[in-house]
Amino acid sequence: MLAATVLGSAMGFLDATVVNVALPAMGRDLHADVSQLQWVLDGYLLTLAALILLGGSLADRYGRRRIFVAGIVAFTLPSVLCAVAPTAGVLIVARALQGVGSALLTPASLAIIQATYRSDDRAAAIGAWSALTGVASALGPVVGGWLIDVSSWRWIFLLNVPIGLVVLAATARRVPESRDATATGRLDVLGGVLATAGLAGVTYALIEGPRGAAPLWLTGVVLAAGLAALGAFAVTERRAASPMLPPGLFGATQFLSANAVTFVVYAALGGVFFLLVVFLQTSLGYSPLFAGAATLPVTLLMLVLSSRAGALAQRVGPRLPLTVGPLLLAGGMLLMLRIGVGDAGAEAYATQVLPAVLVFGLGLATTVAPVTATALAAAPAQHSGVASGVNNAVSRVAQLASVAALPLLAGLGGDDFQDPRALADGFHTAMFITAGLAVAGALIALTKIRSDVLEEERRPEEPPAAPGRSGSRVADSCPYECPMAGTPLRPERPGRRPGGGSGA
Repeated sequence: MLAATVLGSAMGFLDATVVNVALPAMGRDLHADVSQLQWVLDGYLLTLAALILLGGSLADRYGRRRIFVAGIVAFTLPSVLCAVAPTAGVLIVARALQGVGSALLTPASLAIIQATYRSDDRAAAIGAWSALTGVASALGPVVGGWLIDVSSWRWIFLLNVPIGLVVLAATARRVPESRDATATGRLDVLGGVLATAGLAGVTYALIEGPRGAAPLWLTGVVLAAGLAALGAFAVTERRAASPMLPPGLFGATQFLSANAVTFVVYAALGGVFFLLVVFLQTSLGYSPLFAGAATLPVTLLMLVLSSRAGALAQRVGPRLPLTVGPLLLAGGMLLMLRIGVGDAGAEAYATQVLPAVLVFGLGLATTVAPVTATALAAAPAQHSGVASGVNNAVSRVAQLASVAALPLLAGLGGDDFQDPRALADGFHTAMFITAGLAVAGALIALTKIRSDVLEEERRPEEPPAAPGRSGSRVADSCPYECPMAGTPLRPERPGRRPGGGSGA
């Protein structure tokens, strides 16, 4: 089950980074201009950010496995269209459709883990999900570069087809269905439209604002309309009979606090990941391959430590790791101030770049799994899908906002990204700002996050099964419907309680 959810999510994370390295080849092959190539990236981000909250809500209402499978199909089929796209316009449309699939599968995958794993293993499982999907993101440029060298950029999309088929097969065999059985009445169509329009407007403004391609007045109007739609969404959800986003979710202090930590920390991370690789290439003279490899220790630390960090948060509570982790992130960002122009040698890397990257990686590994687990655990278990959608939307909007605002706050503009000295000065200013954001995340965690938030209080470990043979659908009185109908996943063992076939 963990492999299925990780592989499914990894397709989205992999494609989010693998396309970057393929843009020059796509431009040559499709005769695309710079604006078209930017929308190859941004079309995916726009639909993903706009629909991810709706995707989480649909998972809770109609079944997390069902929506996860729908997301895999909705991601894999457009991947084929991307691979055979004859023009840049077709490729942009196909990428936008991929974003729709990713908006369905990403929150559903986390909701499956939250709803199915026992409480003692849940945070570690989320840590493993975070680490392995992070590895997929880091491998994107490497895999993309290799495929382009040996064949064509089109293979980076065809690679999703066998992965998607494996995920579908594994999901059918190993992933139990779960849903919010308390969700009754009609689908909240108005809430879904307002949430999607609001997130789309804000995302579009954050993408187009820094670029300056669209008129300033148009960007402002779209941003204002997006914010107005989100405000109207908040009002309608309080009045709706069956709200897409239950208002009580935002009455949960721990849920709000966990998402506040998510926003400021991911804003800091978005700034670092956006500027660091550019800084290494422009100001230090690294090649694109070596600049990517310079941050490989971050990926390795995530792979080794994320699951352990999740398990630690389960034992001692999330307050400690969510205080220490952002402080380590801030320490890594401040260490990046020591990196100077022209320090491209191996000795300079070992003494200046590597220590900063290692401390930053320790902070990232300590933070990501606990903050995700806390945001999900702070919400009622039946709303794990929409809680995952909210947390994913918060993190993505924070990163987009950081990429939009940080260069302006750091004084970077015009041709500064090609000027080694100007970029170095702006990068150092940006690292001060991102370190401040990370410290703010630590303070929020220290003062607002409880140590007992990951304790299991919302559902029994093994919901009682309805009378009849083992593995039958849970009784209507159980609000979570965790056991899967039909044959149990494993044969019954002596002494095992009935109805326990769904626990991973």
